Amino acid sequence: MTGPGHDTEALRERALATLLTARARTTLLTSCVEGPELTAQHSPLMSPLVWDLAHIGNQEEQWLLRAVAGHEAIRPEIDGIYDAFEHPRAERPNLPLLPPEEARRYAADVRGRALDVLERVAFEGTRLTEAAFAFGMIAQHEQQHDETMLITHQLRRGPRALTAPDPEPAAPFTGPAEVLVPGGPFTMGTSTEPWALDNERPAHRREVAPYHLDTTPVTNAAYQAFIEDGGYDDPRWWTAEGWDHARRTGLTAPLFWQRDGKQWLRRRFGVTEAVPPDEPVVHVCWYEADAYARWAGRRLPTEAEWEKAARHDPAGDRSRRYPWGDADPGPEHANLGQRHLRPAPAGSYPAGESPLGVRQLIGDVWEWTSSDFLPYPGFRAYPYQEYSAVFFGAEHKVLRGGAFGVDAVACRGTFRNWDYPVRRQIFAGFRTARSAAGDA
Repeated sequence: MTGPGHDTEALRERALATLLTARARTTLLTSCVEGPELTAQHSPLMSPLVWDLAHIGNQEEQWLLRAVAGHEAIRPEIDGIYDAFEHPRAERPNLPLLPPEEARRYAADVRGRALDVLERVAFEGTRLTEAAFAFGMIAQHEQQHDETMLITHQLRRGPRALTAPDPEPAAPFTGPAEVLVPGGPFTMGTSTEPWALDNERPAHRREVAPYHLDTTPVTNAAYQAFIEDGGYDDPRWWTAEGWDHARRTGLTAPLFWQRDGKQWLRRRFGVTEAVPPDEPVVHVCWYEADAYARWAGRRLPTEAEWEKAARHDPAGDRSRRYPWGDADPGPEHANLGQRHLRPAPAGSYPAGESPLGVRQLIGDVWEWTSSDFLPYPGFRAYPYQEYSAVFFGAEHKVLRGGAFGVDAVACRGTFRNWDYPVRRQIFAGFRTARSAAGDA
């Protein structure tokens, strides 16, 4: 499949499937704990789970019922409460939030009406309805909040509330540690992916010099070597801002790690376990990733370098939707969708590798890049400025590739995530690169 096309019934089925998948996950994340856990704020970095639940319903109402169908507002008095730009996360517990059962009823009421709209809407006439864009946007929005709620579950204290099978054991990866990505132009971004968001657009040609890229994300074992070599105590490896941040906040290891004698342990969704050496490292901020790369004599890849490795097919000089081709992700390609609650071992998913042999570019962990979050040439904000445009600038760094907690509808070769360089609660890791001017 090459993405949602313009066959009306196929679009309707795809939109329905993605909406139902998102709601099933939302239900799981908000039904596995009791009411007080839903209304509590488990970290000032995150909203109460019940805020996310009603916000999901409110966004669906605003876009599918009001904007697409032209319906009157169901609960106009709550629009401001669930406006993410009006109230910072730290303040949201003090708002007059809908109680859990009322939030569930509201979200269910909106969903029922939205499915009625989906049954009869014509996928033409406006940008919101063309190729079912608004329905895809709302499914992506819900899945993004599901990922946020999964992060909240990781931050919350108390017994395990979520379970999932571990990834299939993988044979130790014996391939090359890095690959050479040839220099030259490639097509970055997209102008044809119907559900792509505004910051992924438009497609444009980008030139990159040849470079070497890690075949897999950096592992816990490799990162532990950085720790044991005094990486957190040596300012040579840190930017001035990163060193200041590390000193002020007392960084000594990835978030959720703790040392027990000679062993490193980590807390993962309510369970304490030994840090698995072969998994990609996760819960490191951009400053930590950048410091590791410098310590290793390497650097973080640029966003363009990451995308060329993930999408460019040298044989046909074209950009694929995903590293493996144009087909939607399957379980053989990548670790996505909260199917597991941890990254798979480095080197997993050979069916998902790129034409150059790079693995796990999609799924497992978000990957920090060296790039600031900036608009592409010809960028146009749509359908509202606050989705991307207000975040452009040097304050935010770009992450690519998705993670185990990201659903496939909100993850593709062009998808761009961004966050502050201090963020550690997100499911972020990285891989490193080095220039190859003399190797091409």
